[in-house]
Amino acid sequence: MTVWAYARRQGQESVAWYGGLGLLAIEAARNVRLPPSYLIIVAQQIDLIGVRSLVVALTAGLFTGMVLALQSAVNMARFGAENYVGPIVALSMLRELGPVLTAILVGGKVASGITAELGSMKVTEQIDALRALGVNYVKRLIVPRLLAALVVFPLVTILADAVGLFGGMLVVVFDRAVDGYLYWNTISYWVVMRDFLTGIAKSVVFGALVTLIGCYNGLGTEGGTEGLGRSTTDTVVQVAMAVIISDFFLTKLFFILFW
Repeated sequence: MTVWAYARRQGQESVAWYGGLGLLAIEAARNVRLPPSYLIIVAQQIDLIGVRSLVVALTAGLFTGMVLALQSAVNMARFGAENYVGPIVALSMLRELGPVLTAILVGGKVASGITAELGSMKVTEQIDALRALGVNYVKRLIVPRLLAALVVFPLVTILADAVGLFGGMLVVVFDRAVDGYLYWNTISYWVVMRDFLTGIAKSVVFGALVTLIGCYNGLGTEGGTEGLGRSTTDTVVQVAMAVIISDFFLTKLFFILFW
């Protein structure tokens, strides 16, 4: 196979994948208001996605804030500006690192789990059985997970942001001898509400992307257990790439709209 033929095949597969993902998103949006509501399943997914992922998100947030504070303090000490480490940590966490790291770490875990669950249902023909029984499988399997992600990801991001700011405070107070009150005071002065809200808006988009990718790859699984393994691996990579790429375009959009 020539390089051109390989590139053309990869391009066709990518277009088909993105098109299928978009169609699944449209189908899920159309089914949101249809009965039944499956609120019990939504609550179960909130527990599965959110509560069981808190340790990962909070640990990442804590040490990310600490590293940011340490790096910023060491470099800003050259200019006598250690007192302004707080705003750097806060802006970095609230705008970018909080939502992005949460989406990549929690999203990779959640999306791979969704792919494995739906993929096993696909290869064992359970989804075909639901169709034969007249069950709306999109409403039953995808919509509850999507709604749960839209609720959980912003909440987990908020907690990760808060823990990250706390971790930054620990470093500047105990390692760099900066007053803790000054740390929080400079944050409250320089950081505004839109900095916080843009990060939360990103987390909502990331939550939708993560869930849709996991569901789409799970429903498209073929080839038995070997195909299930490939789908799960692809999901982790695609989630990370989708979060990073979409983060750039969302950041550009927010700068156009709000700055």
